[in-house]
Amino acid sequence: MKESGKQMKFLYLHGLGQKPDSWDRVIKETKVSESSVKLSLAEMLEGKSATYKELYSAFSSECDNVNDEIVLCGLSLGAVLALNYAIDHPNKVKALVLIAAQYKMPEKLLKFQNMLFRFMPNTMFKQFGFKKVDVISLCDTMAELDFRDSLCKVSCPVLIVCGEKDDANKKASKELVSYLSNSCYRELLKTSHEANIEAPEELAIVLQRFYDSIN
Repeated sequence: MKESGKQMKFLYLHGLGQKPDSWDRVIKETKVSESSVKLSLAEMLEGKSATYKELYSAFSSECDNVNDEIVLCGLSLGAVLALNYAIDHPNKVKALVLIAAQYKMPEKLLKFQNMLFRFMPNTMFKQFGFKKVDVISLCDTMAELDFRDSLCKVSCPVLIVCGEKDDANKKASKELVSYLSNSCYRELLKTSHEANIEAPEELAIVLQRFYDSIN
């Protein structure tokens, strides 16, 4: 895909509890697979403190190093990072896809989630490249994130996606449409939080329609 002689690069960001290959089936079904890059949250935090600030800094560096125009597609924590970068670098982001996104972190939900994490065995986290203590630390440092006053800085087209059964994120996803002037909302039927795993083909169709519209 080209725009004014420039190539577009599609960067995919998974959520906590996922790995980069969580996107494989989605990307395979799109027409932009050769221009797609899957980023790893664990690799970006390797050797660093497990804080949102460190993760966002590493992610920003990944985006800054791409010379092409970028399309960011993130799920859950990946969506938070993508939204954050689009706010800070509106001229760099060609388009944005936010799946199961939050623009103001639900503190009570995060605290409850962290409480559950503390009772889970370390092996549950190792398969995703994280230590349990790092996941808990990361979630703790996200609790006060609030992008409400900055959403007006996002100028690119935005696709907001949420699963029909993702009750924890549906309200925020729908509210984002009213905050982001150049945005649209799509809901995936019979799907909960992990749309890239639960409904990869359906998600790919929605993504490709959006990609076609920005070309």
